[in-house]
Amino acid sequence: MPRFALEKTSLIDYPGLVACVLFVRGCNLRCPYCHNPELVEGPEPEGMESWEAILQFLEKRRPVLQGVCITGGEPSLLPELPSLVREIQSLGYRVKVDTNGTKPDLVETLPADYIAMDFKTSPDKYYLLGGNKETSLSVQQSARILIDRGIPHEFRITVAPEIFDLSDARNLSNLLRGAKLVVLTGVRLTQVLDPAYGNRVIPYPVAFLQEIRGEFLSQGIPCRIRGE
Repeated sequence: MPRFALEKTSLIDYPGLVACVLFVRGCNLRCPYCHNPELVEGPEPEGMESWEAILQFLEKRRPVLQGVCITGGEPSLLPELPSLVREIQSLGYRVKVDTNGTKPDLVETLPADYIAMDFKTSPDKYYLLGGNKETSLSVQQSARILIDRGIPHEFRITVAPEIFDLSDARNLSNLLRGAKLVVLTGVRLTQVLDPAYGNRVIPYPVAFLQEIRGEFLSQGIPCRIRGE
């Protein structure tokens, strides 16, 4: 059974709900700007909790919390994920899962109440993140599945220099037609998976994120910039 890092209370990770956040370790991509590098590589961080301890916490916090967000790392790598989601739901919580979309079969069947899928860049550029042709096909398939399922969802895009530009926004605005929401965020370079990347790039200005938002809005896709 996996172990989890726990953020006991969050007002921003599950839209509209007071939630806690469970962080899992491991990822099948290597985004240089990842701000949770300790969950991707290296030894297990201190403070990771057993599943039994998490369930005890959730039982105790039922009067306070409404939702649970499972993030990472990459939760879809856990074979136990569907059963973990159901067990949390059995306690009366709604469950949001964050995923990179590389496991379309899971996106199609996961019994989550809300799914947030990260879209890193245009599908044909996933090689920049350690992906391959199969990765490119999988994220496109996952996006279509998520939109067609009709469950509450969002697509999250980190607008990262050298990885995401205006042409990628145009590509994805065509791919994500019908999406309920796209959320843009800039890179945070204080702690990243690839320190050389963090030392090399300069985050895009807010005006550029606003231009990208305009691309999605022009296709009728609701889009906002995180923090605005």
